[in-house]
Amino acid sequence: MSGDVNGLHHVGHIVRSMNEAIELYRRLGFSVSAPVHPVLPGAAEAFGVANAHVHFSGGFVELVAVIGDGSHLPAGTRPIPLEVPEERRAGLEAAIRVTVANIAAFAERFEGVHIMIADTRDLDGVAARLTAGDVHHGGVHAVQRPVETGAGISMEPARYLEISDPALAPGRVPEGRIGFAENLPGGASPAPVDHPNGATGLAECVLCVDDATLPEVKRRYATYFEGPAGMGQTGVTVVAASALGEMLPGERPAALPAFVAYAVTVRDVAATERLLLGNGVPVARTTDGEAFVPAGAALGTAIVFRQEGTGDSRL
Repeated sequence: MSGDVNGLHHVGHIVRSMNEAIELYRRLGFSVSAPVHPVLPGAAEAFGVANAHVHFSGGFVELVAVIGDGSHLPAGTRPIPLEVPEERRAGLEAAIRVTVANIAAFAERFEGVHIMIADTRDLDGVAARLTAGDVHHGGVHAVQRPVETGAGISMEPARYLEISDPALAPGRVPEGRIGFAENLPGGASPAPVDHPNGATGLAECVLCVDDATLPEVKRRYATYFEGPAGMGQTGVTVVAASALGEMLPGERPAALPAFVAYAVTVRDVAATERLLLGNGVPVARTTDGEAFVPAGAALGTAIVFRQEGTGDSRL
């Protein structure tokens, strides 16, 4: 891919019950990692959000739920101690509170995908390009992310940038949370994951917007991703609400604007469909004949299963 973006890094599916989400995703045929939650140094209780991941060779789907009291954590949830110098602890706690507030607001708006992060190998270049284009963002931040390796969970360095709408809370735009992430070289490699449904990668994310705002949103996303070609290479499709039913028959957005669907590639879509139907999961067809699970059966987001090798963006 050309430019500074290499496709989707991950999408975030905001759920109200991590237990329910993990059970659903396993019925969908995905291998789901054990959920994790952060713990601040010296603290005994979970803090922030719990996460579980569906990993591919490139990219992942993140399941995210706000932590209430400890009794709401799924069985087997692993604590991830956060290592931070004392002088930075207050800043970290404040940043986590902002994130939790945003995730809680997303979940209140509707259950589904609210996070879309693009992958880049040059985050500093992306930041400079966005600044030059008058795109508001929160700058580059360094984090550690949990990676499931053959030896267990390893905390690996990464960096990210979030785009912001000045009229909203930091790290938010009208459709949710969007940005870029860069995995730093030299880290541990994720353990290979064999999904029972044959999933091999994250291919596309679909944003549905009000018809009147379609030109402006497309212009905005073209600025983020260096033009319409960059949007296609990233795997982002923007569709007007009036055309969503033509793309995904029967689908209606829970709100506008909203991420309404994402697509994964699979080795054998016929085998995937047999697994879904055998697990009691309803399967519909896109206008291109691709199999998808409707949003009503997948906690608020339609999930498209695309035959590997048929192209990155067909919706």
